Amino acid sequence: MPLVKAFKATRPTRDKVSLIASRAYETYSKKEREARLDHNPFSFLHIVNPGYKYQKEVSGRKRFGLVKNRFQEFKEDGIFNKDDTPSIYIHRIVYRNEEVFTGLVAKSSCQDYIDGKIKKHEDTILEREKTFSEYLKTVRFNADPVLLTYPKRDSINQIIERYCSDRSEYEFTTTSRETHYLWLIKDENDIKNIEHEFAEMHNIYIADGHHRCASSALLAQKLAQENGKNNGDEDYNYFMSYLISEDQLAIHEFNRLITDLNGLDKDEFLIKLDENFKIENRGETYYKPHNKHHFSMYLDGEFYSLYLRKSQYHFENALEQLDAQILYKTVLKPILNITDLKNDSRIDYIKGQKDMAYVKSAIDQKQFAVGFGMLPPTIEEIKSIADEGLVMPPKTTYIDPKLRSGVTIYEF
Repeated sequence: MPLVKAFKATRPTRDKVSLIASRAYETYSKKEREARLDHNPFSFLHIVNPGYKYQKEVSGRKRFGLVKNRFQEFKEDGIFNKDDTPSIYIHRIVYRNEEVFTGLVAKSSCQDYIDGKIKKHEDTILEREKTFSEYLKTVRFNADPVLLTYPKRDSINQIIERYCSDRSEYEFTTTSRETHYLWLIKDENDIKNIEHEFAEMHNIYIADGHHRCASSALLAQKLAQENGKNNGDEDYNYFMSYLISEDQLAIHEFNRLITDLNGLDKDEFLIKLDENFKIENRGETYYKPHNKHHFSMYLDGEFYSLYLRKSQYHFENALEQLDAQILYKTVLKPILNITDLKNDSRIDYIKGQKDMAYVKSAIDQKQFAVGFGMLPPTIEEIKSIADEGLVMPPKTTYIDPKLRSGVTIYEF
């Protein structure tokens, strides 16, 4: 019975929302970031990069305090205002390729995450959790919602579509040619119906934002201990979420690029692969897999298809059936001696939108020796792994949509 509730968002004024909304800080190149900071005084990047005002790099607790100060300045200048009425917010994004994503911005319960009602499929790093938890304790706001997904509900869709038939509160297009829309659900009956629908679900799942969710839960536990009268309904017991139906997620794979063959020559490498895979040399013909447990490989100017041999179809759990795990267990670890998928400098990950053509280019330029492609996981695989309490290998999924920072903010 996941708890999803309305909240009073702090939001930009309608005339400035397009100037404020920004991508995640790390997705900008240094040149892009500086151009926005130099020429757009309203960008949310000024809040998360507060040292730029002084032309100085600021880190740690000093940065956290300055982030809080910049945010307060934006509020004092009337750039952000807090809504008077608790609402659930409909945020729709239309990508340049005409993909449409529509979800609900609400607050979700940290206790649900702790109790396993909000399920995860990735590991988190405790030190990152602690650092971000400290950041949250200082700034006391969420600007980037955790992406959660839930089973399709016609009743929720009907409420959403009813509001979307009216003019939106926000409508703006970014320089990446994404168009964003925002509607406010203020009606108490509609809010209650949405909350009831989520309460009827057994679980919801994290699609993206595992560290943000874990850090919020860690902070909630700390603040609850400090507050002798904690009743569970305090604002710090919640985090901002973007809830989207499973059928609306776009799940992409990450392709793998490896710098060398671990001392093997080409023929030795292929012979070792032959133990677990049926291999077909496809020459210069571009190949992308169409079935699970099939892989594409680019090596020495040629494409190969790798089909996992039927004799290897011995899976004891959902993780073992995952193609990224199969590649790790049969190729990366035993043949190429890559054991640490997070930190080994010999492996790089390429989002599936760039596909095997990008992999080919990188290898032809001698940046890498071999590359592998696979199909993305399905939502059913992700949920099965989460349900079994397992975690995926690093860089298994790249999930859309990605929301902009600063469109809705949750203060606690």
